Amino acid sequence: MKKKQQHGGGDCPAPRPPAAAAAAAGGGPGPGQGGGWKRRRPLSLLPFLSLRDYGFCMAALLLFCLGSLFYQLNGGPPHFLLDLRHYLGNSTYLDDHGPPPQKVLPFPSQVVYNRVGKCGSRTVVLLLRILSEKHGFNLVTSDIHNKTRLTKNEQMELIKNISTAEQPYLFTRHVHFLNFSRFGGDQPVYINIIRDPVNRFLSNYFFRRFGDWRGEQNHMIRTPSMRQEERYLDINVCILENYPECSNPRLFYIIPYFCGQHPRCREPGEWALERAKLNVNENFLLVGILEELEDVLLLLERFLPHYFKDVLSIYKNPEHRKLGNLTVTVKKTVPSPEAIQILYQRMRYEYEFYYYVKEQFHLLKRKFGLKSPIRKPRPRPEFFIPSPLETEEPIDDEEEDDEKWLEDIYKR
Repeated sequence: MKKKQQHGGGDCPAPRPPAAAAAAAGGGPGPGQGGGWKRRRPLSLLPFLSLRDYGFCMAALLLFCLGSLFYQLNGGPPHFLLDLRHYLGNSTYLDDHGPPPQKVLPFPSQVVYNRVGKCGSRTVVLLLRILSEKHGFNLVTSDIHNKTRLTKNEQMELIKNISTAEQPYLFTRHVHFLNFSRFGGDQPVYINIIRDPVNRFLSNYFFRRFGDWRGEQNHMIRTPSMRQEERYLDINVCILENYPECSNPRLFYIIPYFCGQHPRCREPGEWALERAKLNVNENFLLVGILEELEDVLLLLERFLPHYFKDVLSIYKNPEHRKLGNLTVTVKKTVPSPEAIQILYQRMRYEYEFYYYVKEQFHLLKRKFGLKSPIRKPRPRPEFFIPSPLETEEPIDDEEEDDEKWLEDIYKR
């Protein structure tokens, strides 16, 4: 036994099991450890990390601490982190950060269609009813249908009601242009449709008297106070003998929808015309022409897909066409050439505005590669400035309750 120990060397300890080696590594070299055992680095608490890995971890910890300090100094996390958490799901959103950001809204999320009477508005409203159910936007309508001119307080109240509607919304009503920013609101995007002024006037003239194909007596309900002699008044007599309904300022109808609520907007003249043009350029996304309604709907679908996606296919659907045909005015007659020429003269500014909008609309179509129908253009009427006509102050046109007839259609 003694010889064996001497042979193995008196200074060299016997080999130890792995457990003993690990214990020695944690507590330092044992008392009998010789120079053949290397001293472990003090960082060996994490033996699986190299010195480079350990430095990386320390750098990450430093960044985390700086980020926490930034968090405390700025009162919360950056907005992009909140948005990211909300996108990943409410389960990752901390309650102590306050209410989550609003849902992502389409742009624009506030649209106003201050529809001009007898310019296809009932057809478009019917389409909007279908589209709002299909795409989930908020279609906001009004119970008031025949008040286009508002007092200052009425403007403030209406703008407040519109602005507080759930977004995205599309508000529609027969009302002259409203300046939301004047009352501290966010200015919405406007859209509208107009048509040839004389055709619009004739459609309204006979519609108030005889209605359309939706019912034989609906005109009697709409204008019950109209006297029989007025209801059956010949259109030529009305124009040639200068009845109030066929004279200014009653004929000055389209421009105020774009000019606004200023009293001068109801006076036929250059001031109202130029202001209407300015508002078209600055506040209206699109003003279309009823004579080219399919192109109008196509552009609306491109500009406002969240609202008008698939509108053209719905419009061309035979079932919708059947309903649309019910709104055609009945018993319309064409005035004599002399009466038409007088209307042209009295509606001079209306036609200047109509052709201005039409040119802008065709320019927009060309930008999107849409071709206007090839047809022989109608010659523009030759205007001369007529002498001022003394007429009575106009009475507000009695617009039909659009909501009622739409509800009647859905009940069928």
